[in-house]
Amino acid sequence: MDMFSKLTHLFQQALETREPSVNLLDSFVDHWKGITNYYIETTVQTRPVKQTDIPWRLKQMLDILVYEEGQQGQEEMGPCMEYLLQHKLLETLCTLGKAQYPPGMNQQVLVFFSKILVQIQKPMLHILNVNRPVQKLVRLCGLLESQTEKEEAQFMFVVCSRVKQDPYVLNYILEIKKDNHSKRSISTSEDTEKGRSGETVSSNYPTASNPASTSSPQQHSPTDSPSTIFPANAGLIHVLVHLSRSQKSRVALKAFESLLLLVSIPKEDTAVCLAESTPLCQLLAERLCELFSQLPATLEPADIHSFPQTHWNVPFSQSGMQESQSFPGSEHMERFFAWLDFLDHLMREAPKSLAVKLAKEIHNCWLVGVLQHELLQMSEMGVLVNTALLCCSVRHIQSPAMVEELVSFLLGRHTQSEQRLDTESHVLRYQLIEHCDHISDEISITTLLLFEELLQKPHRDILFNLVLRNLENRCYVTRTLGGGDDCRHFTDTDPVEENEELEEDPFFTDMYGEDEFNSSEQLLHRPQLMREHRCSGQTQALDIVNSFLCLVPQEAKTSQHVQGARYETYVHDAHEQFKECTAFLLDWDWPESLKPTELSVSSSDFFEGHFLKVLFDRIGRILEQPYELNLQVTSVLSRLAVFPHPHLHEYLLDPYIILAPGARSLFSVLIRVIGELMQRIEVIPNFTEKLVHVRRQLMGLDGESGVDHMLLLKGVIILEEFCKELAAIAFVKLPANTNLQNTDTL
Repeated sequence: MDMFSKLTHLFQQALETREPSVNLLDSFVDHWKGITNYYIETTVQTRPVKQTDIPWRLKQMLDILVYEEGQQGQEEMGPCMEYLLQHKLLETLCTLGKAQYPPGMNQQVLVFFSKILVQIQKPMLHILNVNRPVQKLVRLCGLLESQTEKEEAQFMFVVCSRVKQDPYVLNYILEIKKDNHSKRSISTSEDTEKGRSGETVSSNYPTASNPASTSSPQQHSPTDSPSTIFPANAGLIHVLVHLSRSQKSRVALKAFESLLLLVSIPKEDTAVCLAESTPLCQLLAERLCELFSQLPATLEPADIHSFPQTHWNVPFSQSGMQESQSFPGSEHMERFFAWLDFLDHLMREAPKSLAVKLAKEIHNCWLVGVLQHELLQMSEMGVLVNTALLCCSVRHIQSPAMVEELVSFLLGRHTQSEQRLDTESHVLRYQLIEHCDHISDEISITTLLLFEELLQKPHRDILFNLVLRNLENRCYVTRTLGGGDDCRHFTDTDPVEENEELEEDPFFTDMYGEDEFNSSEQLLHRPQLMREHRCSGQTQALDIVNSFLCLVPQEAKTSQHVQGARYETYVHDAHEQFKECTAFLLDWDWPESLKPTELSVSSSDFFEGHFLKVLFDRIGRILEQPYELNLQVTSVLSRLAVFPHPHLHEYLLDPYIILAPGARSLFSVLIRVIGELMQRIEVIPNFTEKLVHVRRQLMGLDGESGVDHMLLLKGVIILEEFCKELAAIAFVKLPANTNLQNTDTL
């Protein structure tokens, strides 16, 4: 009896296991036949697909496939899936979708393909009878005036998600022939596929062979731009770039996310495939050029400078739409900088080979192909607007690969010291530097702002190209017969001997009078009357601070008359800038001490370089330049001074170096300005009172009123603040440059 019960139980279990499988397959086949019978029996060709039972039957088929997979083992294929593959159901659906019969069928096919790729967990895209219809369906996307952009974007996103999971299938989706890209590692198993149905795969899901490229339907783009006209074999990349142009924000966002999925695949051979075997980089760069060309020429520079940092996905968010600025051309600017930020984000996420390829394409297509001509044009307004756009672009660019190309474009790759008469080795660099001293103050300010933005990039060659290569041999210092630096001792009664020009300056010899060091601005005390100038070039930092604090004569100072305007206010900001700059130095391999000078290098050959020349010329005219221009000049010089390179520190911040004949330093230029100021103070009555009044006006403490010599007075205020800022920079660099640990004097 027990044996009979056991046999009955086993027989019942066998029936329960077998029956659902048979019922699932029958049901699956019945639903498919219901779809095909519709095309045989129906006579109404204009009935929309949603008014038929096709959507319901497709959903039932999908549910059966998902349920069947849940009942099967990890490596097994159920009979319903085998039926779908053997009878090429996906191919047939793709053909029906292309025919748009019944109307709206393409939408249903896209939804079915998307869901099956999402809900079926086993890998599928390597199977020939899956990837071939997927390829065909991809080529049906992005058609002109498509009504299914939402479904197309979702389908493309799903495909890219599956490719991200299984990168080796990318070649199948892109239809790249094996002989065109030999480095990819994709296994093939044609014999296994043909053994079952001639084109389908066995139940253990082996990798499919790479199908030959098939002809694609004619596709169009909504614009006439050459970058948007689809070639005959347009595929995944073209469609994604096309969808990224959509006016529907959700569609465009999906396309952006899909592109990001593709380029962020970490496999190097996949990156090489995308870089070398697809038009990805070219299409992305051409889209950038297209958006740039749409920017109105009437943009206001002030609107460009105040344009905020734009993250690529902000235009797609509701909060971003509400917070976006509104001025003529703002929508075009938002689209351009969102795309630029997106490309920059792609290059940060992509493997190095792909990032470099995209950066070089942007360099050739946009920087050289479009922007260079705009920067070198004769129209002042055109130069101004395009320089402002470039400045804003530099602020957006963060990826190392794109910063590298930006530096190459703007500055070149020259490593030798500059020659005074060389204006042709890199025309754009020279013109941009000359624009810092342009007859138009607006162009000068904008170009100076561009260089300030550039100096904030963590790239070693920027500072080397602009400044350091000219200071490398320290030709600015006087040499002794023995070949070393001319190291001397100074007392308070001795004049500072810089060069013949300064020796003749009467102000220079008495600027360190005792009255100056007893002023309320004096925060540091000289440790001794005798100051030894170190042969290493690292002077006592406390003396440097005092030198800059005492540079402006007492009658030209306003700090003691206005609360919150003393030297200490600059220390915190200088410290933050110094920390930011020192963070760059991890890979820059800068020397820790001054390089010994060589007698073979003639001091008479010293040229500070075109960049410092323009900055020194500008600072020399600080008393006669507009307030805003002076602010920008001093801002750039302060940025240079804060970098902890020993040669730069010596040249810009050490007042005690003995300059070679014909050479000038920042301190020597300031000395000449102070000499000119002293002469002008003598002929202006009530100079200090007027100066304090202008200072209070600038701070918003006093109302506007007519004051004579306004330009001069504002220049004096900037001069005083600049000297305090340089003193603060010298102080915060004190531990790094002199190893002095006692900072209690502050």
